[in-house]
Amino acid sequence: MQFGGNYLLGVPRQAVWAALNDTEILKAAIPGCRSISWTGVATLDLEIKVDLGPVHPVFGGNLTLSDVVPAHSYLLSGRGRGGLLGLAHGAARIALADAADGGTALSFVAQGGASGQLMRLGRALIGQSAQHVIDGFFARFAAAMGAPLTILPPPDAVAAPGS
Repeated sequence: MQFGGNYLLGVPRQAVWAALNDTEILKAAIPGCRSISWTGVATLDLEIKVDLGPVHPVFGGNLTLSDVVPAHSYLLSGRGRGGLLGLAHGAARIALADAADGGTALSFVAQGGASGQLMRLGRALIGQSAQHVIDGFFARFAAAMGAPLTILPPPDAVAAPGS
């Protein structure tokens, strides 16, 4: 599954970069986030309760940042363990650029998947939930920063992270 989005935040790029690395802002923005903490220079551990329609698994997971270009972009890769439901995995390319109004243009391109019982829930349910969760994440992220947000139409062709 691939998905993505484009967002305009009404704050400078450096402020958005700092917020993307602030665990308190991330915890406020990630739906169901029970905990998130830096475990290394480029690694985070987190625990999230996920709403996947009829089930609400709790995932423990690890996130790794790579290809980091400070205040511009990075690749975020992660794996989540949902007990009997199986595993979820994904990667996202996040890029920031200065917007004409002094704000920040943020693009997000991701791909992900699942194994075990999660796949039995159906790709459509997971895909619809994922895009809704991503748009909601950026709305809460902007609110936690006190920044106005404009959600732009998703890109026509979504390129896989790492490409």
